Amino acid sequence: MTAGVDIAPELFFWAVERAGWSEEEIEERAPYFYEWVEQETKPTFNQIQKFAAATYTPLGSLFLSEPPKESLPLPDMRTMGNKKVPRPSANLLDTIYICQNRQGWYKDYAVDAGFPELSFVGTARLSTRPEKIVRQIREILDFDMQARSAYVTWSEAFRALVRKIEDLGVLVMVSGIVGSNTSRSLDPEEFRGFAIADPIAPLIFVNGADTKSAQIFTLIHELAHIWLGHSAVSDASITADTSTDEELWCNRVAAEVLVPMDTLKQEFKGIVSEEEQDRLAKKFKVSTLVVLKRLYDADLLSWEHFQERYANEMERLQAFMEEKRNKSSGGNYYYTQRGRLGERFSSAVVQSARSGYLPYRDAYELLGIKRYSTFENFANMIEGS
Repeated sequence: MTAGVDIAPELFFWAVERAGWSEEEIEERAPYFYEWVEQETKPTFNQIQKFAAATYTPLGSLFLSEPPKESLPLPDMRTMGNKKVPRPSANLLDTIYICQNRQGWYKDYAVDAGFPELSFVGTARLSTRPEKIVRQIREILDFDMQARSAYVTWSEAFRALVRKIEDLGVLVMVSGIVGSNTSRSLDPEEFRGFAIADPIAPLIFVNGADTKSAQIFTLIHELAHIWLGHSAVSDASITADTSTDEELWCNRVAAEVLVPMDTLKQEFKGIVSEEEQDRLAKKFKVSTLVVLKRLYDADLLSWEHFQERYANEMERLQAFMEEKRNKSSGGNYYYTQRGRLGERFSSAVVQSARSGYLPYRDAYELLGIKRYSTFENFANMIEGS
């Protein structure tokens, strides 16, 4: 008979909480879980290996006397209902680690290639008036009302913004999953994005599981962090009023870049209705939640009316997101992967591998690709785009 191993009960709870498992998932994926917790039976080493793999937990951590204190490797500026989020999930942690690895490789590549430092990184301070940075970002991105009127959908506007920001020298990665693992979905309620500030290789990650309109706000919010020269994990909550000064500053920059107050006052037709919310959101290419907050900021909506409208809109958007998740399809793998990795990063890896600068096995790992044929198809698409 195979001997069981001793695992502290709290380690089991820590692992499933970290993985975000529900009670139903525990019952389905670890049927002996509560027997182990109550120490009625001991798991075998093989069972612990499988449990660790299923919960994306480092195997050695399960043999500790108590759960390790895991902190985010980037400054945590998230709020949840204006409360500090207590513990990062395995999905969030692994996503940051993956992006840090990519950013580190790209920085070495950029230094070797003689790329200059980016002039705008770290030029802002929290004491800088947001309006000054708003003018700089608007000018450099060329995303005024006339320019964005050319984009029919939020997706078109978002792709255009990503291209413009990558042209500045910033890596932009957008994904709703961890790496290339389609079974590990990211949760927009845990985080909406993060920024890794660096004078040569800054990186912005946007949670692709969020709505496209919300992604646009997150993208500019994280760009504001880069302007400050600060790394951060954000939930980019437009309504948070107890966030750090930096989050509030970045929110003000993003809001004014996307929904200029003077233009909003000119455009507003005087009555806040669902139709008017949708019209303004489409015009400015933002979410209806951002529209409502800007109407409140402009004193065009009372606090009570804002709260009521915001709650109703949150309910409507959550229903939309649930429907979207149920109907989502994989799409074209290569185009999807390019979005997850970003054009700038993908091009650098492909070019380095084909020139002999980077071993192919390292290129596969950086790109989340397993086979040569897949790499070739992806590389041909990148080089032809």
